Amino acid sequence: MSKVTEAVSRLAKPVAQEEGLELVDVTFTKEGNRFFLRVFIDKPGGIGIDDCERLSNKLTTILDAHDPISQSYYLEVSSPGLDRPLKRDTDFERFQGRQVTIHTFAPVEGQRRLTGILLGLIDDEVQLDLGKDEIMSIPRNNISRARLVPEVNWEGLK
Repeated sequence: MSKVTEAVSRLAKPVAQEEGLELVDVTFTKEGNRFFLRVFIDKPGGIGIDDCERLSNKLTTILDAHDPISQSYYLEVSSPGLDRPLKRDTDFERFQGRQVTIHTFAPVEGQRRLTGILLGLIDDEVQLDLGKDEIMSIPRNNISRARLVPEVNWEGLK
């Protein structure tokens, strides 16, 4: 995590919690000649545009007062999406039973990309059910990226 994202996370987390929101992630990236500060939030049942707008307004005031970013940037507050990233150890517990895709820094049994049912976190290893009675243990510190696989119920959308 960069100094900017750490500083913004420290400032944003209590504000998000005040609003009944979970701070999922903060990113700060340069795209072309512009910088983007993206704050991802969630809550049970999902978030709406009003949640994003309310937090964006509060964060703008706080970020202006603390000025943790030296250059000009665009602030975006949004949902983490259906393919929500799993960042914290608690995420690996919370989303047990859901299908996830995990990318690793180093291959695990010859693979760097694994998709299966998340069984949880045991002794700092993520347990993944790959099907056909194959359970994979992935050291937490070997995970470069983990995301939920989107689940969409198409029934009734006709």
